[in-house]
Amino acid sequence: MKVTLPDGKELELADGATGADAAASIGPGLAKAALAVKVDGTTQDLSQPLPDGAVLEIITDRSGEDALELIRHDTAHVLAAAMMELYPGVKISIGPAIENGFYYDFDFPEGAQFTDADFERVEAKMKEHVAADEAFVREVVSVPDALERFRDQGQDYKVELIEDLVKNEGVDTVSLYTNGPFTDLCRGPHAPTTKRIGAFKLQSVAGAYWRGDSDRQMLTRVYGTAFFKQKELDAYLHMLEEARARDHRRLGKDLGLFTFSDLAPGMPLWQPPGMTIWNALTELWRTENRQRGYQEVKTPILWDVELFKASGHWQNYRDNMYFTDIEDRPMALKPMNCPGHVQLFKDVRRSYRELPIRFSEQGLVHRHEPSGTLHGLMRVRHITQDDAHIFCTEEQIEDEVVGCLDFGFDLYRLFGFEPKLELSTRPAKRLGSDETWDQAEQALENALKRQGLDYEINAGDGAFYGPKIDLHMRDSLGRSWQLGTVQLDYQMPEHLDATYIGSDNGLHRPVMIHRALLGSFERFIGILIEHYAGEFPLWLTPSQAIVLTIASRHEDAARTATDALRAAGLRVKLDDRVESVNRKIREAELAKIPYMLIVGDREAETGSVSVRRHRGGNEGTFTVEEFVARIASEIAAERDAEPVLSPQA
Repeated sequence: MKVTLPDGKELELADGATGADAAASIGPGLAKAALAVKVDGTTQDLSQPLPDGAVLEIITDRSGEDALELIRHDTAHVLAAAMMELYPGVKISIGPAIENGFYYDFDFPEGAQFTDADFERVEAKMKEHVAADEAFVREVVSVPDALERFRDQGQDYKVELIEDLVKNEGVDTVSLYTNGPFTDLCRGPHAPTTKRIGAFKLQSVAGAYWRGDSDRQMLTRVYGTAFFKQKELDAYLHMLEEARARDHRRLGKDLGLFTFSDLAPGMPLWQPPGMTIWNALTELWRTENRQRGYQEVKTPILWDVELFKASGHWQNYRDNMYFTDIEDRPMALKPMNCPGHVQLFKDVRRSYRELPIRFSEQGLVHRHEPSGTLHGLMRVRHITQDDAHIFCTEEQIEDEVVGCLDFGFDLYRLFGFEPKLELSTRPAKRLGSDETWDQAEQALENALKRQGLDYEINAGDGAFYGPKIDLHMRDSLGRSWQLGTVQLDYQMPEHLDATYIGSDNGLHRPVMIHRALLGSFERFIGILIEHYAGEFPLWLTPSQAIVLTIASRHEDAARTATDALRAAGLRVKLDDRVESVNRKIREAELAKIPYMLIVGDREAETGSVSVRRHRGGNEGTFTVEEFVARIASEIAAERDAEPVLSPQA
């Protein structure tokens, strides 16, 4: 038999050869390092026979997520083995690998409790299984034999899983995996032995309903993670600690940026400092849009449902929408701004000479997110998009898409984000013909290639009305976020009957480009809070400076300096409380205010301020004019612009 390696080379093997045989035939080093194999894209155990003619890839600890998923699944089995030894009578259910780790769900005997205080004891038992280098042995057994085995053990959840496999998939055999004394129902695959688990950590305990059904038994879910090396685990745990310290929900409260109310779930309330950030981003958004030929518009949040039936949202998105009746007329809160922008386009007769027309809107939309998925600013129901829609001819598509991408790159550069691009293609549930989708996908791909941009294909993840380019960023902790999207739509102009007069005096359909670059203001601010750990760039921070008095006799001089700084356009606070200046400095540091300007006898006499930088210490004495010039220069460097300050609200 022959198999083909990723580099195209053919490997000749004996009939019935396994993945382990293939690795050994390449070299002893690979045989030792191999964890599993990918056969025609599907991962399987090293011990399983290979089919003739397969495309084969050997998975080692250098294979990234594929390798980590294997040992995390292994660790879930080791966790279950330890639990069954330490807690006789415990019932086990499922234990998959998940992003960044694994979990296993347990049903403990009546009276038994499990908390994170028990982690150390369980981890010690798990380490025994890892050190024992237990082989993961796969066996295929008949359904009756498997049912008898798990019924005898009192493992009701495994019995139910097998019965469902018979009912839903018609199986007559199932696979079991054994490591040491523990046997589990499992599709696999697994690494050869437990010893391949380099380092692991149990992390948290949560409740989870069996099969996700709130009418079923509440189980105890134990989360953990695993890596090949201790230093990798340590780095990950450090990152988690950093993430907790940067949690935008905590920092948002500490810095007085926003709050939430049980009376408006999923909808943030913005405090004045938070609105300062919001308005700074709005000013940036408005200025950059204007410079690129966008015209700002505003559309209602409440529309007759007939609009969304015509646009396709009713058929494809109504489960995520909110509805009401007004004078017996069914109405809906808009989940998207695009149908309203089409109404604006249709309001007057348009000529081809006007195209492209670029509408922008800081558009408020509402989408129903289940309460269990709400997460601070990252997942909300009240969403303010930095939205835009471009109406153009087919000949203009590539130029407009390139313009959108360049706009996005310019914005992200301000925040130190490097975009990673994905081209998301047609989903199974979609509007329009395959021919139209071919045309739309090709247009987006041409724009990417024209700019020489690297991108990945995300098959099947396009919007129901068209393909899209999604822009992903990594923050200061290396976490990936999707921010921008550029979507190409032939469907909505057709469904909502948008037309323009062509050069032939006939009616033609425009093509519509949907474009958001920040994504939503709420989520983008949440990302920025965590990215900067609340220490925003000077141009964005709510308070750029705070004036601190040393004694009450310095109040007039401090107030004069504060007024002059505000008049010059700085966002500045005054702290003239009767407190020690050291305490005022500590509190300003905790508030993450970039500059502390101290006024004492000498400063009051000379009309100056003593400047102290957040986390930096004393930087000398400046006149108000000198300090304003310094701030202007620093902001200009951040924004890559000419130094300027102007009065701000």
